[in-house]
Amino acid sequence: MKSEPLSESYYYILLCLSKGPNHGYGIMQMTQTLSGGDVKIGSGTMYGATSNMIKKGWIKEIVSQEAGMERKRLYCLTDDGKKAFEDEVERLKRMLSAI
Repeated sequence: MKSEPLSESYYYILLCLSKGPNHGYGIMQMTQTLSGGDVKIGSGTMYGATSNMIKKGWIKEIVSQEAGMERKRLYCLTDDGKKAFEDEVERLKRMLSAI
């Protein structure tokens, strides 16, 4: 089954989460770093995208609370999310190899 290309926001969110669980603000910062400053994900885009990806089953939310610290909402990839990300990476590689 052919999957739809990912939006830039979805791609970077999945890329960040492929490196391990992270919270929304951390994903936004990491995206800016990984894209060399070219891509900035705002909070509205971030939380809309994560909500949609949770519904798709690509990511899940985990709540972390360390003693004496505030609760943190973290996101992590599911197996379906890893597959969606890997499929997109392969699609991009095919596009680049055609150049």
